[in-house]
Amino acid sequence: MPHDRTEQDKERKRIMNILTMEHITKSYTDRVLLDDAAFCVDEREKIGVIGINGMGKSTLLKIAAGIEDCDAGKISKGSQAKISYLPQTPVFADGITILEAVLEGNIEDADEQERWGVEAEAKSMLNRLGFTDYHEQIGHMSGGQKKRAALVQVLLSSADILVLDEPTNHLDHAMSEWLEEYLIQFRGAVLLVTHDRYFLDRIVDRIVEVDQGKLYHYPGNYSEYIRLKEERQDMALTSERKRKSLLRTELKWLGRGARARSTKQKAHIDRIKAMQEVQDIQEERRVRLDSVASRMGSKTIELSEICKSYGERALIKDYSYTFLKDDRIGIIGPNGCGKSTLLKIIHGDIQPDHGCIETGQTIRIGYFSQENEAMDGSMKVIDYVKEAGEYIATTDGRITASQMLENFLFDGAMQWSKIEKLSGGERRRLYLMRVLMEAPNVLLLDEPTNDLDIQTLRILEDYLDRFHGIIVAVSHDRYFLDRTVNRIFSFEGGGRIWQSEGGYSDYLIRRELEALPEEKRQSIKTEPGEKEEKGTKNPWKQHEKKLKFTFKEQKEFERIDDEIAGIEEQIGLLDIQIMENAVNSARLNELMKEKEEKEEILEEKMERWVYLNDLNDRIQKEKDVKEI
Repeated sequence: MPHDRTEQDKERKRIMNILTMEHITKSYTDRVLLDDAAFCVDEREKIGVIGINGMGKSTLLKIAAGIEDCDAGKISKGSQAKISYLPQTPVFADGITILEAVLEGNIEDADEQERWGVEAEAKSMLNRLGFTDYHEQIGHMSGGQKKRAALVQVLLSSADILVLDEPTNHLDHAMSEWLEEYLIQFRGAVLLVTHDRYFLDRIVDRIVEVDQGKLYHYPGNYSEYIRLKEERQDMALTSERKRKSLLRTELKWLGRGARARSTKQKAHIDRIKAMQEVQDIQEERRVRLDSVASRMGSKTIELSEICKSYGERALIKDYSYTFLKDDRIGIIGPNGCGKSTLLKIIHGDIQPDHGCIETGQTIRIGYFSQENEAMDGSMKVIDYVKEAGEYIATTDGRITASQMLENFLFDGAMQWSKIEKLSGGERRRLYLMRVLMEAPNVLLLDEPTNDLDIQTLRILEDYLDRFHGIIVAVSHDRYFLDRTVNRIFSFEGGGRIWQSEGGYSDYLIRRELEALPEEKRQSIKTEPGEKEEKGTKNPWKQHEKKLKFTFKEQKEFERIDDEIAGIEEQIGLLDIQIMENAVNSARLNELMKEKEEKEEILEEKMERWVYLNDLNDRIQKEKDVKEI
């Protein structure tokens, strides 16, 4: 019987696996993006792919989707499995409407009734993503609009695996939340690259990190990935330190002139040679954001009765605001509402229809635009940087343009490449570097998180924490807004801009309160506490009046601490095994499931521990009162 169960488990896993990539190698010129990498996708699995820009995330997705071939390796796909792919920069044929574009490839074999159903669903999705004119020419649309249209085209397909490269780019907050819900309900598998950390937290159940040609697998969402990666790196560096310490000891043994005569001594020397050949574990390369901000005087930037319209459409109406030193402002609103227009007015690229702008003499604005329009693709990277100066002032002193590039992970070969050869994320990183080189004391950031990898985003957020000046950021990245800003400007339509204190989550709470009737708002403010839910999962939580242990509870109370410690130790051992099997997908899945089961047991035990200790405290208090 055990043998039969094992065979059944193997068969179940084989059926669940719908895409397998083994010993995958892929290079571009001298850059190895994937080196003997292994990867698999199971049915209904939601996988997030992350890593530094230029490491091969998009390449991995293209190989998985069959868009690109690998140099070496084997790819196996279920015979009936259909893959639908969303590229980072989609391309459509000229002369077709947006409705024709999103239906392309989705209605060829459909009868009239099915075609009507698909068209209705397409129009519904287009509405969700901000399109109302279904017959507008796709060639007239911006890059962001084309990306949203391509997303609809992919979601309409009857795919078993959705492969999505930066699906949240160019989506406003409402659109991102709609896409989250859609993918949560989606019954197939999802493989995606995104920088949106809230999105990753809600959607994925596995993170795959691309790093120096290798793939590292982490069970769980983004929050769990952060914890597990830190553990993996600590363990790897600890092992490396032990290896080097042992190697030093062994080399001293050799240095004493031990004769390699016996078989045992020869084996000893062979082990030392093997240890010397092991490649050192490198500390993770990180972008180093550093620049000197210019001094800011008492006068900053003042907007007085600003108005801006295009035709009959009012984007900004009678808006006034005086920026304070060290303001941290996030600007939100639906696509096309006027957010970028406001930044361009502040920067001086666009003049308002009415009103005036007064800017202090000491103000130096760094404008990180959405389109990278200031970059000439034919220029070499090093020449683009030297336009701003041969030397750059940092907090540690002056450094050369080449050294600054190295801080931003552009090594010697990349510095002499043309900008057009860089990936989209690498161009954004280079553009950010150029903006910071100008030593601004006001930063205008238009969608700064688009195409930046998560690691660079985290370092940018840390840099903004230390930045001495004003920050105004247009962003659809909810995590970035919560992490960075302390005031929200929300475009409410009709040219109105609503101000809310706090980050994006605080803004959502205030909007919900504003929508409630006055009496309901007052009741929420004066509510003494939340009422206890009826019919809880564990009825033993409700024994509030019981003031003595049963015999069984007494025994349970005496041993529950040891039981919890034992389960925590088991989970710790599983974490170690998970780290050791980060590149073994089959074994990793087994360990993940076992860990989930242990964590559920631990959660039940912890809840039980809280109840038993609370009951014990009240029993002891009652005894003390009686003694008094």
